Amino acid sequence: MDKDIAMATVAPKAPVTSERKIRDDLEEKIPKPYLARALAAVDSDHPNGTIGHENNGMSVLQQHVSFFDLNKDGIIYPWETYKAGRKLGFNPIVGFVLAAIVHIPFSYPTLPSWIPSLLFPIYIKNIHKAKHGSDSGSFDYEGRFMPVNLENIFSKYARTVPDKLSFAEIWHMTQENRVTLDIFGWLATKVDWIVLYAVAKDEEGYLSKESVRRCFDGSLFEYIAKKNEEADGKKHS
Repeated sequence: MDKDIAMATVAPKAPVTSERKIRDDLEEKIPKPYLARALAAVDSDHPNGTIGHENNGMSVLQQHVSFFDLNKDGIIYPWETYKAGRKLGFNPIVGFVLAAIVHIPFSYPTLPSWIPSLLFPIYIKNIHKAKHGSDSGSFDYEGRFMPVNLENIFSKYARTVPDKLSFAEIWHMTQENRVTLDIFGWLATKVDWIVLYAVAKDEEGYLSKESVRRCFDGSLFEYIAKKNEEADGKKHS
């Protein structure tokens, strides 16, 4: 009986623990699912991460943003984010707005000195310092990936289709993840997920767990950019 209590995931007097279920079978699918992964974004279907994706010795959070470093010098400038956004299919206006939204608040925490830069660069080696609150907890504060928290996103909020989120479910999730008085984190999380939904939703309007997982290690961006490039090539051939 004591063991059952110690392993319980639902508290009778806390209905929210029943409404937002967490998975208790992950150890059958992923070795040590609660262990933060430094190099690979793993889940129950991909215990070794994305096959063929090179980590280049970077943390998963660094891999997440590396796509936007077009010249691979370890520094992301606003014009690179703009160009990368265009590769992902955003029009010039949205690309410009996203570059501003990303670089104005997130540049300074990553700088190697206390002196601000009007070029608003983001240093990838310090990207862990730009982690905002009210998020899903899929990254820890050093930029490692937390498999259990990815899985719990879908066990808690994917009510319509297993392992897929509708826009309404994404909105509900970001509402429930809000930390008290963390207004910046609330807004940043909304932007993160709305942008991801815009580029990765399927034909039925759902965002799959696989797309979210590959967003975390950056391989999704590479895939979408390549697909868009091939489509543009066919139009002009």
